[in-house]
Amino acid sequence: MDQLDHEIAAYERMQECLEADHCGQWVVIHGERLFGTYASFQDAADDAVRNFGRGPYLIRQVGKGVQEPPPRVFYRVR
Repeated sequence: MDQLDHEIAAYERMQECLEADHCGQWVVIHGERLFGTYASFQDAADDAVRNFGRGPYLIRQVGKGVQEPPPRVFYRVR
């Protein structure tokens, strides 16, 4: 299991609480911990890159049926 798989598993463990408190928001998970919640993907990505560089970390939108980027995505800082 690679590091990103650990981040995905951490999200799945937190999913019920996240959906109750942060549905529709974007989250950053790093080191199997919730790093932060954000109103937009761009805000989440900017903060993740600023704090963790190229990763690995997981950025995901909270909520069932909500669109999300693929778990592995390349992101370029503006």
